[in-house]
Amino acid sequence: MARLSQVGARIGGAGVAVGTVAPVTRTLPALDLTADPVTLTAALVDVASVSGQEKELADALEAALRAQAPHLEVLRSGDAVLARTNLGRPHRVLLAGHLDTVPIADNVPARRTGGIVHGCGTSDMKSGDAVFAHLAATLTEPRHDVTFVFYDCEEIEAERNGLGRIEREHRDWLDADLAILGEPTDGALEAGCQGTLRVELRTAGRRAHSARSWLGDNAIHAAGDILSRLADYRARDVEIDGCVYREGLQAVRIAGGVAGNVVPDECVVTVNFRFAPDRSAEQAVEHVREVFDGVELTVTDLSPGALPGLSAPAAAEFVTASGATPRAKYGWTDVSRFAALGIPAVNYGPGDPNLAHTREEHVAEDAVTACAAVLRRYLAP
Repeated sequence: MARLSQVGARIGGAGVAVGTVAPVTRTLPALDLTADPVTLTAALVDVASVSGQEKELADALEAALRAQAPHLEVLRSGDAVLARTNLGRPHRVLLAGHLDTVPIADNVPARRTGGIVHGCGTSDMKSGDAVFAHLAATLTEPRHDVTFVFYDCEEIEAERNGLGRIEREHRDWLDADLAILGEPTDGALEAGCQGTLRVELRTAGRRAHSARSWLGDNAIHAAGDILSRLADYRARDVEIDGCVYREGLQAVRIAGGVAGNVVPDECVVTVNFRFAPDRSAEQAVEHVREVFDGVELTVTDLSPGALPGLSAPAAAEFVTASGATPRAKYGWTDVSRFAALGIPAVNYGPGDPNLAHTREEHVAEDAVTACAAVLRRYLAP
């Protein structure tokens, strides 16, 4: 919402030369954090914040927290905004949500119809951010100390994720007995997360003219052994803290071939392993190497899972307060970052994950209200 004024004459005899450009001034969007979280969700959606372009929203949120939540210590880190109570409580709970969205798909500004808020980021995860920001401003005497982390660049490459920068530069701000991420779970409590591993498996052959194929060695045909091992693979189901994590080993891409008349001399099969959090990242790699023993293998992506940690006192208390039956998180989220720091972490947010990143993204107003009520019940004295 920047305004740029070009002045073509002196005004009141004072001061701006003809043809000069006045300094740029910015009017920040006004965010009322004390408004109900549904209204606040729509207000957050109206401030576009595609990954890497979160500054305007971060500026507005920082200004609102400093003005409306004087009971909080506030810190700015890049385009992340952090706030926390310092009440000396025996336990600390951290509420974290990313400010960024995927690119807008003609779905900003927000639109409210029939108990639904439509718009980019409503589900993933500005409704969760709205709940957290509302609690930050209105819950002045929580029974646990609370840290609020609104961070940038979650939807893009991991090295740009704001949580990584915060960990490097402000590690103490991530200390907590429980971390709750507002990722969309449709009001369910999803504990921990799977780890993810991607590998490339290569087979080699010898080129030849396809009219004289017996002179060559077809690398694509050789990949049949890889596909057979995948077809025969039996994935584990692993129960941890009452949550069942199901593993999966899948080919997600295959590439090979030179031309329509050439026997190919190379084939690459990309395989994704989603593994239960009882395996370390190193154990996951070793397992996949065993499955494909004898095949050339290159690791291209690896992120560890997160144990649910529901036996930790603060986590067990939240389970009780939510009234929900915890379930395993199928997929990878930033709870893994907290688990690596020894902090139990769960995903809990009002959005429907199946609507994330779609043109039709929306969130039910009553889901936002219910999520806010559960967290207030857990944190209020």
